[in-house]
Amino acid sequence: MNTIHNESRRTFLKAGAGLTLGVYLGPTLAAADGKAEAVAGFTPNAFIRIGTDNTVTVISKHLEMGQGVYTGLATLIAEELDAAWAQIRMEGAPADAKRYANLFMSIQITGGSNSMANSYLQMRQAGAAARQMLVAAAAKRWQVSADEITVDAGVVQHKASARKATFGELAEAAALETVPKETKLKEPGEFKLIGKKAARKDVREKTNGTAQFTRDVKLPGMLTAVVAHPPRFGAKVARFDAAPAKAIAGVTDVVEIRTGVAVLATDFWAAKKGRDALVIEWDESNAFKSGSAELFEQYRQLAEQPGTVARNDGDVTTTLAAATNHIEASYEFPYLAHAAMEPMDCVVKLGPDTCEIWNGEQLQTLDQKTVALAIGMAPHQVKLNMLYAGGSFGRRANPVSDYVLEAVYVAKAIAGRVSPKGTSSAAPVKLCWTREDDMRAGHYRAMFFHKVTAGLNQFGIAQAWQQRIVGQSIMAGTALEAFIKNGVDGSSVEGSANLPYAIPNVAVELHSPKLPVPVQWWRSVGSTHNAYVVETMLDEFAHVAKRDPVDYRRNLLQDKRRHLGVMNLVAQKSGWDKPLAAGKPGERRGRGIAVHESFNSFVAQVAEVTLKKDGSFHVDRVFCAVDCGVAINPDNIRAQMEGGIIFGLSAALSGAITLKDGAVEQSNFDDYPVLRMNQTPRIEVHIVPSAEAPTGVGEPGVPPIAPAVANALFAASGKRLRRLPFDTAELKA
Repeated sequence: MNTIHNESRRTFLKAGAGLTLGVYLGPTLAAADGKAEAVAGFTPNAFIRIGTDNTVTVISKHLEMGQGVYTGLATLIAEELDAAWAQIRMEGAPADAKRYANLFMSIQITGGSNSMANSYLQMRQAGAAARQMLVAAAAKRWQVSADEITVDAGVVQHKASARKATFGELAEAAALETVPKETKLKEPGEFKLIGKKAARKDVREKTNGTAQFTRDVKLPGMLTAVVAHPPRFGAKVARFDAAPAKAIAGVTDVVEIRTGVAVLATDFWAAKKGRDALVIEWDESNAFKSGSAELFEQYRQLAEQPGTVARNDGDVTTTLAAATNHIEASYEFPYLAHAAMEPMDCVVKLGPDTCEIWNGEQLQTLDQKTVALAIGMAPHQVKLNMLYAGGSFGRRANPVSDYVLEAVYVAKAIAGRVSPKGTSSAAPVKLCWTREDDMRAGHYRAMFFHKVTAGLNQFGIAQAWQQRIVGQSIMAGTALEAFIKNGVDGSSVEGSANLPYAIPNVAVELHSPKLPVPVQWWRSVGSTHNAYVVETMLDEFAHVAKRDPVDYRRNLLQDKRRHLGVMNLVAQKSGWDKPLAAGKPGERRGRGIAVHESFNSFVAQVAEVTLKKDGSFHVDRVFCAVDCGVAINPDNIRAQMEGGIIFGLSAALSGAITLKDGAVEQSNFDDYPVLRMNQTPRIEVHIVPSAEAPTGVGEPGVPPIAPAVANALFAASGKRLRRLPFDTAELKA
């Protein structure tokens, strides 16, 4: 999603702190008379509510799904408000794009690793405005100049007269103050919280069990629904026998919906047993029945043909013909599941004039509009309650609102009638997907095939790069299709079309075959496969040139200050210039590097591996350097880099969704494993000090890890791995 909005990001980040609150917070910031709306004490703007009990509630427009956004947003508000960290509370914002739009996307969404980047000035302005109003209220109460008043840790004080007051004591008076049109923000040297360690705001709730996830929602008369989905994409229900399901104690309804057959019951287990008992005959006349091997063969054939041009610099054809050395390589990347800890789920309460939804809501604007259209209501009649989400990695920001719509379809199917067992027709519905549903119901990271042909001169320096990429478009066929420019889905080519290396002749082409296998963004999107291709090819260039991989890259990154910054730092911290410690007898060790920019952040990683004779290996250590601009919460940045490395390494070692005759073969973590503790390397994360505007950290840690490990394995084995996940058979001595 990041490639769509880079220009709007840059424009915003250049705007600086001089913009007025009206621009940042929108028309609902204040009432028509310029006074702040007084609700529950003091509500100076859309993002802050200060209670008379001295609590400061920060309204988060972004979903907390484990990435630490609540802590980051709280830091920005508390910094400029000068609040005490302990008095800050967090609350998810309702669906309201006028107040809570992502400033880089103009819709309400959490995605593209830009929560902190798009909120950085906005939240600070909100905090500064509230502080200014509290100070103004105190100045009037004490009859002193506002310039003589200080604020620290939630206490407003006038030192000369020794008078002080808490935010709560001033809340009602501050609510009567005029919302300032302009505010003065702190200089970096004045920061007390930004750049410092802070306890995460979601830890207490998540450890004491009070955190509210979708599965925790309990409403009077609520039914739980599970859905039997077709075993192949494109199949439909031909007929079904509901009797065996209805015989299960607790089952109340069995209904056909657009996506399959739903079984409703008084609890999850009864609903699941009811679904297991269903007898369904599927109409597979239009079902997709190809397998992964067949698709890759089709992709290979497409890669032999010119595609839609994503980048065309210089004269690649002529330069390739004249090149001294040629390297040609093909790469395969499978479908990948998001495999978030919390499978998809959603609660819907459907009324005659309203529809209320509870879930880990990531794409409010699109979900609100899509649901409204499906049930014949206006968007404002659809209320979305944003709860915690147990991971997402892009999955909950579904471009066609799949699981949210499914929950609505179920609620709509039982509305207006009484179930056979007398359940109220107005019963709320909690849709629960099992892990197997989550693995098999689609919306994967798309499968991709790459063919690269490179030309090097007599010194091994790359002169020409031709890359053909084959893979499904995420945007095609969705409400976001308008973002496809000149036939190119930017999310398919990011990481290659913006190739940073100084290669004078570059051609990147794209084929976007249309298939019924649903795909969408997956943590770090196109960079997941493009970074692998680019960084393993660069390593291969260095080998041909008989140059050190770091030195080779330095030569081609001379004008890329921030790429060089992270690469040099990680090389230093990993001891790149020193020999790698030897392994045990019979073992070989290797070290590899990769550097990549994604979501306007720069990450370099060095991986150390130990390879055994049977081809098995262990990733021993990973060093990571990240330049993400201002480090708002350094601990959270390190956590996100570590999480991204583990996420990316899981995919590299074992991640694959495969199709056989159109059916997904994987079902749970037994056949789609994620990294276990004993497989996890030691990880060191180093943050480049920076005064640049903050950029993303949720996703940029993912792309470099697989190529860094692949390059380390080459150093140990002399063999190149061009398919993911890694096949140890290719590494046997």
